[in-house]
Amino acid sequence: MLQVRFGIIGTNWITERFIQAAMESDQFRLTAVYSRSQEKGSAFAAKYEPRPAVYTDISEMAASDEVDAVYIASPNSFHAEHAMICMNHGKHVLCEKPMASNTAEVHAMMKAARENNVLLMEALKSTMMPNFKAVRDNMYKLGRIRRYFAGYCQYSSRYDAFQQGTILNAFNPEFSNGSLMDLGVYCIYPMAVLFGRPEAVKAEGIKLSSGVDGEGSLLIRYPDMDAVIMHSKISDSYLPAEIQGENGTMVIDKINQPYDVKIYYRDGTIEDITQSQTHESMFYELEEFIGLLETGKRESSMNSHEATLVTAEIAEEARRQIGLVYPADGKNRVN
Repeated sequence: MLQVRFGIIGTNWITERFIQAAMESDQFRLTAVYSRSQEKGSAFAAKYEPRPAVYTDISEMAASDEVDAVYIASPNSFHAEHAMICMNHGKHVLCEKPMASNTAEVHAMMKAARENNVLLMEALKSTMMPNFKAVRDNMYKLGRIRRYFAGYCQYSSRYDAFQQGTILNAFNPEFSNGSLMDLGVYCIYPMAVLFGRPEAVKAEGIKLSSGVDGEGSLLIRYPDMDAVIMHSKISDSYLPAEIQGENGTMVIDKINQPYDVKIYYRDGTIEDITQSQTHESMFYELEEFIGLLETGKRESSMNSHEATLVTAEIAEEARRQIGLVYPADGKNRVN
């Protein structure tokens, strides 16, 4: 049984959730933690036994022979830089969503993965969960697909601080943040996995005074269907996601974390296709990642490079239409 020694970049709440889920696997070992602050890194590492090494230099951690792979959960704008350093040192990379700030960075990361013969995978948890497999495996029952609808609208606790004049990372364009990148990708990515690259994208959004988007919507065209996506960090929604076909409609409780999936047929019958889930939601992306390493593969068939690239293309086009530019875009500006 392959055991993979992981280094962690980022010491935030999502990292803690990942480690908690990863420790459900006997194949995961936490051996290193990176933080810009030695004090913060040491405090984070002290939570785990055996205690991982603490680094304040990413290159030094990437060069360590005690690290096989790296989980990256730094701010969005640092994903590409951190991943490239690790891959150029021969480390496999599991990178939090969104993979990068823009398509230029995504292309560069994929090129580095190929040149260094390492595994690069976007850590989008929902498409790895048992109930997304149920969605994919049962979609044929819907007949011809005509519409995909998904929304992720969740009022951010950090928005209260924003309204009081304090701009935290979640609303800071320096970190390539905002509603589309933080929440919208949870709706876009499953669509890219299921339906591929669309023909056209129309986007609207509300920009906040800091320069990021607070909420927005997308209307996306495929040859025989359309997709409607809503995302927001300044309001809540309680609507489920739907995949509408000519024979029936699949209803998914939460596109970002599917736990309940049913098909409502036109004759009035309802089929519950929900699968039981025995692990934490983030466990399944780790299971996929380690499984790929065990078989020598360098790309996931589900969270594939193509799905990542299509998602980045859609997000970049949406940003172009609403005039949302990040400092990370640099010379590859999207406007």
